[in-house]
Amino acid sequence: MAGAQDGCYLRDPEPADYTDIISRADGLIKRWSFAPELPGAPAFAAELRRQGILAAAGHTAADFDQCDAAFRSGCTHLTHFFSCMSTVTRRHAHRIAGTVEYGYWQDGMTIEIIADGIHVPQPLLWLVMKIKGADRIALVTDSMRAAGMPEGTYILGGLSSHREVIVEEGVAKMPDRSCFAGSVATADRLVRTMTTLGGCTLQDAVKMMTATPARIMHIDDHKGSLAVGKDADVVIFDDNIDIQRTIINGKTIYAKC
Repeated sequence: MAGAQDGCYLRDPEPADYTDIISRADGLIKRWSFAPELPGAPAFAAELRRQGILAAAGHTAADFDQCDAAFRSGCTHLTHFFSCMSTVTRRHAHRIAGTVEYGYWQDGMTIEIIADGIHVPQPLLWLVMKIKGADRIALVTDSMRAAGMPEGTYILGGLSSHREVIVEEGVAKMPDRSCFAGSVATADRLVRTMTTLGGCTLQDAVKMMTATPARIMHIDDHKGSLAVGKDADVVIFDDNIDIQRTIINGKTIYAKC
C-alpha cells in the first residue's frame, strides 16, 4: 500500500541492504517502518530489535497472521493506524482479519493516528480511543513541507526527486485526488481535534502528544513529562489550544505577541 510514496523506491527488506544502512547510520536510526507481508519481514523486525530500533508496521496489506509473526519477531508499533493499512478482506468467501484488527487485538502493540479529523474520521477516533486508550496511542502529524502554509500546490519528497501534491480542505492530496499525500497538521491541531471530535479529555489528548510517544520511543527518561531532571520543554496554550509560549531547554523560543 504505497499511497503517495514513489513506487520506484519500494523494495523488499534484504539483509545486505538494511545491515549496510544501519552500519552507516551510527545509531541515528530510531525507528523504521515496513510492511510485514514482504519476504524477509520477520527477520528484519528481529534485526531492528537487536539494534535497539523501534520496528513499526505501516503502508501494509498484511493479514492478521503476518502481523502476529512480525510482532513476535519484534515489531511493536503501527505507523499511521488506519492509513494505507489492511482491514477485513475476503479470500474465497472467507473473511480474513487484517492489520487494523491485529492492532486492536494485540495489547502489546502501540499505535499512532494522524488526528487531523480528516485522515481518521470521528467514529474511528471514538472507536480507537475506546479500544486502545491514551496509554497506547500516540498522536502524529505526518506533516510534509506545506504544514502551516496556505492552500496550493507543493512538493512531496526531495527537491531533485519529488511529486507534486495539492493542499486543500486542510489536507494534502495527490493531484488526481485519489489519496492523501501526507498531512499539513500541526501538533496543536491534533490536541484540539481529540478534545472536540475525539471526545477525550484534555489530559488524555496531551498524554498522547507527549508522554505516550516518549515512552514508545524509549526517551521518557528525559522527555514527555514535567519532572525533576527531565528536559525543560514546555508548551503553554489557551482554552482553544492556541499556542501562547514555547520553551525548549528552559529557554523561550516563541511567545505570542
